[in-house]
Amino acid sequence: YQVTGQHAVPSKGVISDELIVFTGQRAKIKYPEPLRLIICQKDGVVYRFLTNLFHLAASTIIHIYSARWDIELFFKWIKQNLKLKTFLGTSQNAVLTQIWVAMCYYLLLAYIRFQSRFQQSLFVLHRLIQNTLLDRLSIIDLLRLTENKLSKVRDLEPQLALRF
Repeated sequence: YQVTGQHAVPSKGVISDELIVFTGQRAKIKYPEPLRLIICQKDGVVYRFLTNLFHLAASTIIHIYSARWDIELFFKWIKQNLKLKTFLGTSQNAVLTQIWVAMCYYLLLAYIRFQSRFQQSLFVLHRLIQNTLLDRLSIIDLLRLTENKLSKVRDLEPQLALRF
């Protein structure tokens, strides 16, 4: 690429904010318009953002990409932990319903973890609820159990497990 211009760099953490065009033949054919290259440093790591948004400040673009990365991580967690790799229905309504249910479940887990001050990760809480789903325990009682008591509860009859 070739630098054709430069924006002022008033934002903290922004190393450069340049206007560029591609110089390679294939790249020039695929995208002949000018682009904006923002180079910033955050926590010792250098990031490069390529965008066609010229009207926004560099800090705004950095925040947009950071939020996008958080959203990507959120959906990655949902796909890994909530088994949303395949959908039960193929209609738009079926797909959206499954995504909404998965998001509600995630928010409920996060809320339970926050309210109960559960020290372990959401994944551990998810597995704990998944493994004891058919046991006759409230979530509060479940979170208070130690690992030894939890294995005893699973081995006992459901009526006897209520004593713990």
